[in-house]
Amino acid sequence: VQLQASGGGLVQAGGSLRLSCAASGRTFSSYVMGWFRQAPGKEREFVAAIFWLASTTYYADSVKGRFTISKDNTKNTRYLQMNSLKPEDTAVYYCSVRKSTSSDYDYWGQGTQVTVSS
Repeated sequence: VQLQASGGGLVQAGGSLRLSCAASGRTFSSYVMGWFRQAPGKEREFVAAIFWLASTTYYADSVKGRFTISKDNTKNTRYLQMNSLKPEDTAVYYCSVRKSTSSDYDYWGQGTQVTVSS
């Protein structure tokens, strides 16, 4: 399984970025893709998740109303649209997948850096 995250960068507060995560290596129809982030000196935290086929989504309270997770099944790619970015959103963002029947994320992408300047 390979997860390739991309789309990070430097943006001013209030700006937007869209992260992408391209998945390959198996059939993911029974999986959930999640986005996580880790800021310097902090533990990794959950950001958002989406079922591979269904439209069910989950968000951390800190990003609700600002971030949107979406998908393109034709490209096996999931996206994280991040709007109204804040300096506290600065972190390395990771995509990961888990089986829909499990709570453990099994595979992780390499991470993409998001830096929000004030």
